Amino acid sequence: MAAVLTDVGFAERHGERMRELGARHGRELVPMLLPADPEEWLSEEDLGRIEFACFTGTWDSDPPFTRRFFGSTLRAPGLAWMHLPNAGTDHPVFGRLLDRGVRLTTSSSAAAEPIAQAAIAGVLWLARGFPAWAEAARRRTWQPHRVLPEDLRGRTMVVVGVGAIGNEVARLARALGLRVVGVRRSPRREGDHADEIVPPSRLDEVLPRADWLVLACPLTDETRGLIDARRIALLPRGARFVNVARGGLVDEPALVAALADERLGGAHLDVFAEEPLPESSPLWDLPRVIVTPHDAGASAGNSDRVAGIFLDNLGCWLRGEPLAGEVVRAG
Repeated sequence: MAAVLTDVGFAERHGERMRELGARHGRELVPMLLPADPEEWLSEEDLGRIEFACFTGTWDSDPPFTRRFFGSTLRAPGLAWMHLPNAGTDHPVFGRLLDRGVRLTTSSSAAAEPIAQAAIAGVLWLARGFPAWAEAARRRTWQPHRVLPEDLRGRTMVVVGVGAIGNEVARLARALGLRVVGVRRSPRREGDHADEIVPPSRLDEVLPRADWLVLACPLTDETRGLIDARRIALLPRGARFVNVARGGLVDEPALVAALADERLGGAHLDVFAEEPLPESSPLWDLPRVIVTPHDAGASAGNSDRVAGIFLDNLGCWLRGEPLAGEVVRAG
């Protein structure tokens, strides 16, 4: 008998399908749940039965549960594979699991649509001048645009990171008439929605074309500080910036300076160098800056999508096939 460390929602909605998958391959799989009392932990015996783990929630929806869940994965001696609800794996706990030889898979496609929709909502909010309308409404002032907004159609968007999220951003952007240039290591493949795909080595070459710059790539040693003062200066004056990836991708003081002197025409920021964003940050008060609390991926349907990806991968595991979305360490 092998135990799958998971949560009550997964056990109730998907436990039966998990058991059926196991039975078809001669394995008895049972959910392992944390004790209801938040002060209690799993026994050493229960920890020893855990072979798989599937976390379907969000990090901050229930911090005590999250701490106990990941603490349990670190203490489970037989854990072989863990499935994650997110796309990013830059948290130290994931490195510790990989160091132990635990295989990790991610759910980058689970929240791709809500994150991409949030990114495009920021694009539309900025493009149509909603910040000025919202401020005028707050003052109860009837204030039509004094300077007409530019059309999106015919403009260029550069999307850094064309995985599940970036590709959905590209699809929606093209529906609005934007031309999309994707930046990604791998070449163009079937299903890509960007008009063109270029390697990261050509990022500096395409930034001067970017009326809109969207970050949807993972945070790694290579991408940390990717958008710095030099690269911001390569953008056309008045370009707009959207970050739904990680705050560490950006030199935040350089970004603040470019927004403050209107070198950039606006930004939608869901992620920051420090989170929660400190009250003292100038980003709160800058005009044409939309601040959201690292919540772009929030959606009631995410947990079931994460569970579905895990169950598909569980079938692959039981058949000895490769796992989708597996984390591969560089080098």
